[in-house]
Amino acid sequence: MSTYAVVNPATGETLATYPTATDIEVEEALVAADEAARGWLRESSVEERARLLRRVAELHRERRDALAEIIVREMGKPLTAALGEVDFAADITEYYADNIGRITADTPLEILGEGTAVIRRSPLGVLLGIMPWNFPYYQVARFAAPNIAIGNAILLKHAPQCPQSAEAIAGIYSDAGFPPGVYTDLRLTNEQAAQVIADPRVQGVSVTGSERAGAAVAEVAGRHLKKAVLELGGSDPFLLLSSDDLDQAVQAAVEARLDNVGQSCNGAKRFLVVDDLYDAFLEKFAAAMSAATVGDPFAEETVLGPLSSVSAAERLAEQVDRAVAQGATLVTGGTRDGAFYPGTVLTGVTRDMDAYREEFFGPVGVVYRVADEDEAVKVANDTGFGLGSYVFTTDPEQAERVADRIDAGMVYVNVVLADSPELPFGGVKRSGTGRELGLLAADEFVNKKLIRVAPTA
Repeated sequence: MSTYAVVNPATGETLATYPTATDIEVEEALVAADEAARGWLRESSVEERARLLRRVAELHRERRDALAEIIVREMGKPLTAALGEVDFAADITEYYADNIGRITADTPLEILGEGTAVIRRSPLGVLLGIMPWNFPYYQVARFAAPNIAIGNAILLKHAPQCPQSAEAIAGIYSDAGFPPGVYTDLRLTNEQAAQVIADPRVQGVSVTGSERAGAAVAEVAGRHLKKAVLELGGSDPFLLLSSDDLDQAVQAAVEARLDNVGQSCNGAKRFLVVDDLYDAFLEKFAAAMSAATVGDPFAEETVLGPLSSVSAAERLAEQVDRAVAQGATLVTGGTRDGAFYPGTVLTGVTRDMDAYREEFFGPVGVVYRVADEDEAVKVANDTGFGLGSYVFTTDPEQAERVADRIDAGMVYVNVVLADSPELPFGGVKRSGTGRELGLLAADEFVNKKLIRVAPTA
């Protein structure tokens, strides 16, 4: 039987293995989720769900250290970043507890005739979430919290390398007081996941992951007429158009590239720098990237722990080596050591190279020289992805203009790492469909029911 396993990427040691669910366990989970969706979740008050969600947030904070240590071992996230992720998951959950009234309130409509009309948001039922390894707590919180607030039941398939954090999250929902079936962790095979999506008791699926995973899930969901939200990859541009503090812009660029050891869908990956700033930016950026400390993810000074696995580091190294073989220039970095990979900078990437179209899921930044705003926007949009983007300029009118021209789901102006519970997250093109976080996340898996009432005689 295939297993889920915790393999410490820093050492290669297998710390624990977990069996996948049996078909009987899958059926029991489906029955329990369906009963919870039709029973407790329908009958519970908004106040009761808010109270329990707030307790989920509290338990994240109470168990902060232990939760963080789990994901350092599971996927190599530096400890400081792991602690921050637990905090963010708590903040997200608390946000939906605090805003549950806005999420579930009727929306009155102005009508042409007499009487009244409202849109009433009601839950769809059982949902399947398929979550990735790169943010084991944050990704789950932004899917589960708004949907439980609405009244949907959650089945959660986490990444095979994150069984311990998945188990910890399920324990939090149980310990918070949610009845069985409201939130269930299921260690599914891909084949079982397809069967769950197809099951008539399941009303929708949300996946965060690769294009390949998103396409596979969307195909199954479409065949069975199920709603799907897809949060996929990105190759986000960082446009540097003008600056009165180049050191600050470089620092922002490095932070945006090295966050989560470069393994973030919406991390800045392509740096488009106008000609008069290019040489100075490249020199400072390459120096800062090469200076990023690589080492033990539990050490306070570590910026770059290991990538999530040796195979992930091997894929990244192969991409960089292929880019150089095709004519790109390796400015710094590019030498793999097991699962560790240093801050790396490439230049000279052209449209005929694979690197122009690929996503580098690790600490690799590609720097492009552009003539002006128009060329920067053209290169920024010349990608199949459309998740996030970053614009740095001292000209407010230019910022507004460029933000409007970029084909992406998110544009951040003169700021990076500014995700927040109230800000919607999502993309266009091959980066997926739908939104998570903010109030928009709570509008994905709902029945927006029209209730039209005529006046009484």
